[in-house]
Amino acid sequence: MQHGDQLAKRDAAVPSRRSFLKGSGLLAGGVVTSGTLGALAAHTAWAQGGHHDKDKDDRARRGRRSDYGDLHPAADQDGKYFLALPRRFKYVTFSKTGEALGRGLLVPARHDGMATFDGPGRTIRLIRNHEVTAINAPFPVPGPAALKYDAKGTGGCTTLDFDPKSKKLVRHFVSIAGTINNCSGGWSWRNTGWFTCEENVSGIKNGYDKPHGYVYFVPAWANSAVHAVPIKGMGRFSHEAAVADERGIIYMTEDSGNTSGFYRYVPNRRDNPAAGGTLEMLAVKGNPTATLIVGQTVGARLPAEWVNIDFPDPNLEGGAQTCSQQGRAKGGAWFNRLEGVFRGEDGRSIFFASTSGGTVKGPDGDGYGQLWHYVPGDDYYQDEDQLVLVFESSSGKVLESPDNFCITPNGGILFCEDDAVSDGDPLPLAPGITDGNRLIGLGSKGEPFEFAVNIFSDSEFAGACFSADGEILFVNVQGGDTAGSGMTLAIWGPWERGPL
Repeated sequence: MQHGDQLAKRDAAVPSRRSFLKGSGLLAGGVVTSGTLGALAAHTAWAQGGHHDKDKDDRARRGRRSDYGDLHPAADQDGKYFLALPRRFKYVTFSKTGEALGRGLLVPARHDGMATFDGPGRTIRLIRNHEVTAINAPFPVPGPAALKYDAKGTGGCTTLDFDPKSKKLVRHFVSIAGTINNCSGGWSWRNTGWFTCEENVSGIKNGYDKPHGYVYFVPAWANSAVHAVPIKGMGRFSHEAAVADERGIIYMTEDSGNTSGFYRYVPNRRDNPAAGGTLEMLAVKGNPTATLIVGQTVGARLPAEWVNIDFPDPNLEGGAQTCSQQGRAKGGAWFNRLEGVFRGEDGRSIFFASTSGGTVKGPDGDGYGQLWHYVPGDDYYQDEDQLVLVFESSSGKVLESPDNFCITPNGGILFCEDDAVSDGDPLPLAPGITDGNRLIGLGSKGEPFEFAVNIFSDSEFAGACFSADGEILFVNVQGGDTAGSGMTLAIWGPWERGPL
């Protein structure tokens, strides 16, 4: 998202939604409004009122449209059907896997995490991850050999400049290359760029020239590829996402099954994380080695503390303890598959998602997903850090496998689903459509609702983020390794009719 002073310059064009943004303090980097906390409180009351019960849930779901209405198959600018959306919402698709990128290059595969910034002129700039891993991948991230971290790394990022007036892509180019499995990321301190995260710790033994599992920085102002330099102090593990708070402390999630940790990196220089710092892992005070996957209570406040990771860049090829194991040995807490992160409106508290956490299990044995809120001490007149479970899905119909997520301009939450179970479940607001990955909203009434469904493929949604004026939602359909399977979409319409 974009800086407050740049937002102010544009308020006059679309006063209603933009004026709200200006008043709420929604700035670059993902800021949570008070409306978000209200939505989560409403959800807690809704869940504790018994609506997670299957019969009650089915009854409640009949009215769970949050004013946007039922979803219907919708065509893009070329007349092709990729999404089911509420009526009067429109979208365009662009920068698809295998399309021309310029200079004889092709758009890489597996579109993933993404963020918006100010682009040249009046364009919106997107920095987009590509979760490409295989050395022989058919659509790797290209780039100058001299700027790659690893010559055999096929992942990285692309940068896209989008014209919000014409709803067209102006240009796209490679911004970082030579990495692998770039999953998600987040905003840097003062939102000057994007942290891109490798969700893979493969190395020389796996055929690469260098070890992987690091975080890299992509400056938002760069108009061509930059040198890919790992910030090794931020740890070597299966990074999913990272975001800096107002103090420059960077919070990171780990996607490593049932042994996933939640980390923070305290840099020596907040404007330069590569200059060294301290890596720490979250623990529950008074309950060392807590496992927070099942049996947790929505709304309960757990006292939190941090334990040092002595060797943030472990020699995994030599059998060294992982960062997660090091933290666990000191009492660190484990979650299940931590993924997206978002920064709170206070500038310090952090929301993060557990894709497979939760007491209620699906057909594959995993939970349906959780949303956690970390609140540092003194932010809300409290003496100690606290960890709060603010959302837990009770079934696949409510929410299944939340991955990336974003806070919307009205303070709602929009989850990107990953890995829909093919069990024939009808989608309440999309008549005739079953299963499918969705964008799930959570608004002021506390009841989750469907906003969009991928009717093109079984691919996950990823990288949801709004333009600074709140008028355009950008999101990716990740796709696979075939041409046209992955793409970026821009969605707009009557947002004022509902809570997003």
